[in-house]
Amino acid sequence: MSHTFDALSQIVDPCDLLTEPEDLIPYGFDGTAALKHKATCVVTPRNVEQVQAVVRWARDEGVPIVSRGSGTGLSGGSVPVDSGIVLCLVHLDQILEVDPANLTILCEAGVITREIDEAAAPLGLFYPPDPGSMKISTIGGNVANNSGGLRGLKYGVTRDYVMGMEVILPDGEIAWLGSKCVKDVAGYSLKDLFVGSEGTLGLITKVLLKLVPRPRARQTLLASFDSMEAAARTVSEIIKRQIIPCTLEFLDRKTCQCVEDFAQVGLPTEAAAVVLMETDGVPSVVEDEADAMEAIASENGAISVERAEDDAHAARLATARRTAFSALARIRPTTILEDVTVPRSRLVEIVSFVEEVAKKYDLEMATFGHFGDGNVHPTILTDETDQAEMERVEHALSDIFDKTIELGGTITGEHGVGLAKKPFLPRQFDTASYRLLSLVKKSIDPEGLLNPGKIFDREEPASA
Repeated sequence: MSHTFDALSQIVDPCDLLTEPEDLIPYGFDGTAALKHKATCVVTPRNVEQVQAVVRWARDEGVPIVSRGSGTGLSGGSVPVDSGIVLCLVHLDQILEVDPANLTILCEAGVITREIDEAAAPLGLFYPPDPGSMKISTIGGNVANNSGGLRGLKYGVTRDYVMGMEVILPDGEIAWLGSKCVKDVAGYSLKDLFVGSEGTLGLITKVLLKLVPRPRARQTLLASFDSMEAAARTVSEIIKRQIIPCTLEFLDRKTCQCVEDFAQVGLPTEAAAVVLMETDGVPSVVEDEADAMEAIASENGAISVERAEDDAHAARLATARRTAFSALARIRPTTILEDVTVPRSRLVEIVSFVEEVAKKYDLEMATFGHFGDGNVHPTILTDETDQAEMERVEHALSDIFDKTIELGGTITGEHGVGLAKKPFLPRQFDTASYRLLSLVKKSIDPEGLLNPGKIFDREEPASA
């Protein structure tokens, strides 16, 4: 593809065009375990005009484009699988405007997620979405995957904060979708179509986000239980009493043991389940809700309830959940972090089923996740070089996805479909709705050049 390199070198600076095999290695995979491909070349434009020029060139040449941010995805969404180019947007990293009058912030796609909240904080404002990768993930990637996080129960996910975006369409044209208006029902909600589209419909270059007033107080509690059922009852009772914490997370025994060994935060490793509870808002309400949650946990058989005495103590308790993946990843060479969501009333069933599947296929597994919104992360500790074990892993995941659907759930709550979940998507959708997905893709990207092979298999261009 020497002609590719020559043409692209006329669009971006030489330092922003990677073609040497050793430079391309990091762009052949993302955060997804056991998914590795080879990138042909990588372009890292410095402005929107360069992005446009690359997209127009790719359209004219029929060259596929895979858009990419920090590469933290967990479904293989930014992994190149077809002969083409990786378009990495990390250099579009400016916060362009913070508007306290309209409670909005305008960012380029390459801005790191945590930096958005840090920019809002001095004005007393808050950007709530907090994916586990927020220290390194980009907002463009968050929007492309509709990322969630620990605060999703109370504050929602990325989609709930996207008011507008700038998108480069497959023909290189720029479209602005949305506005600063709180109410806007002019035509179809096109911005919502692009949220969660995983780079298959267009390249997101700017994002307009909603901010909210920063909570004045927060209280953190950690409750341990001798059964997952007792933990689930506690969560159900908290919701039933119309308390909506900002965080309501759980870890099973295996996760607790690994986290304690890793972070040494004082977790009760004998507990069958640990629940992290956080409430925020007006100080008096926070105090009342914390008292109520502590009482509810005790009423439902909590072995212990630890309540944060100060911010440092709260941070230590929260570490128990935020380090779960890192702690588990130390155990075996390969860590497969899965992502399913079920109705909250079916949480105990899916967690119990995961334990049964681990025994059935003789696999080392742990489970943690967002108890408050039904999002569970079954985590398989394995070795991708062991072919026999990886075959058992595939069977285990298939069983878990089927059970999730049977319980009225979804195969992905926040990681996206990408490559990893693509084979399972038709199981969740009926024929008409699955066909509608394909029609949307064909209508916006008829040549199939944007992130081909993700969500569903690549088809021949519509004109063929």
